[in-house]
Amino acid sequence: MSEEKKTIVRDLGFGGLMHIPPLRVHHQVLRELANNFKLGENRLETGYGSFKITPRKIGHALGINATGDLFPQKVDYKKLSEDDKVIFRRFQGKTLKSLTDEMMDISVGNEEDRLMFKRIFILYIQMAFLLPTTINKISPVHLAPIFEMDSITERNWGGHVLTFIVKGITDYKEKKKKAIDGCLFALMKIYFHLSKNKGKKRAERPPKPWIANWSKEQLVERMNAETEEILVSEHNMLGVFYLSECC
Repeated sequence: MSEEKKTIVRDLGFGGLMHIPPLRVHHQVLRELANNFKLGENRLETGYGSFKITPRKIGHALGINATGDLFPQKVDYKKLSEDDKVIFRRFQGKTLKSLTDEMMDISVGNEEDRLMFKRIFILYIQMAFLLPTTINKISPVHLAPIFEMDSITERNWGGHVLTFIVKGITDYKEKKKKAIDGCLFALMKIYFHLSKNKGKKRAERPPKPWIANWSKEQLVERMNAETEEILVSEHNMLGVFYLSECC
């Protein structure tokens, strides 16, 4: 991605996500995050204690806005303007690959192209990371934000992500779905950060976004430590054992 496009991404409020390294997250850790997430209370029960998961913490972890209004859960096509209906049809059914190709290929030489790039990026980052699903096509929940461009930086992205995490874990637990929709990476990052810094005074805690304080090597080492303990623990509890010196 060009520097000009990266500047647009930062202006949209997603600069913190650039700190996330290319990473293959262990599925065992993600499953345990879901299994230890207490629905109804939005709490993550771990060997270090119970951590309340809030939009604010997701915002701190990923460097995204966590105040303001939530996005609608879906788009009412009938209420869209004729111009917006064209945009809706343009993106309906798009795959992650097609969005990625468009995002890389589109120019940002004029205001109209920059606005289209913003819409494409917002769809892409939801599908690829913030609101991932097992279906490789844009869903209604992904489309809603691109029709709120005037207030896009003021919207509650942390709440948007949390709402989808809760839905994904609910479907996993209650509907017995094998896959889990939602950004479980955010849960993992909150868990890693809070457990590592538990008991520290405010001045001793690392700055936000929390993800910026972890290298790829540190994340991998922590995931490996968690995975090993999940395999040997009878209770499959996150954080039964933790090598503090590794991170």
